[in-house]
Amino acid sequence: MTQIGTMYARALYSLAAEEGCTEEVLSALSALETSVEQEPEFLRLLSTPNLSKEERCKIIDDSFSGKMPEILLNFLKLLTEKGYARHLGECAKAYQAEYDRCHNILRVEAVTAVPLSGVQADRLTGKLSTLTGKTVRLHNRVDPACLGGVRLCYDGRQVDDTVSHRLEDITNMLKNTVL
Repeated sequence: MTQIGTMYARALYSLAAEEGCTEEVLSALSALETSVEQEPEFLRLLSTPNLSKEERCKIIDDSFSGKMPEILLNFLKLLTEKGYARHLGECAKAYQAEYDRCHNILRVEAVTAVPLSGVQADRLTGKLSTLTGKTVRLHNRVDPACLGGVRLCYDGRQVDDTVSHRLEDITNMLKNTVL
């Protein structure tokens, strides 16, 4: 994330916290980010120098007024006026990170060869919650190349206990063995 995205997202979160609407803003910001990913031309329109700032803000009002929290609508206008509309995705990710930090949430990606069953996911979530002391939000991604086991990715860390990783370790050990 860029410094701009982080700075603006923290300011938005702080304001949303004062207003008591952090979760509502998170939900609307996530929906907005998804919409913009599907229609990237919209951000280009908000960044075009051919339109005045007033015209670009009117486009935002016409598109989103009454459909999202006023605080987020004003935030989007501010990004547009400052020429930072292209940083919306980074702001959304940084807002999510700030929300998670303030609510003691840990997002974990579990990479497995086959999908985790509900019971397995619940047990893993419970174990990670106990170990970290945080509320765990588990996302399971399937990668058949793992062969078996699980690779956990969270907080910039990776814990790899997959069969493929163990085979790599054995291969490296055998390559470095002198007979």
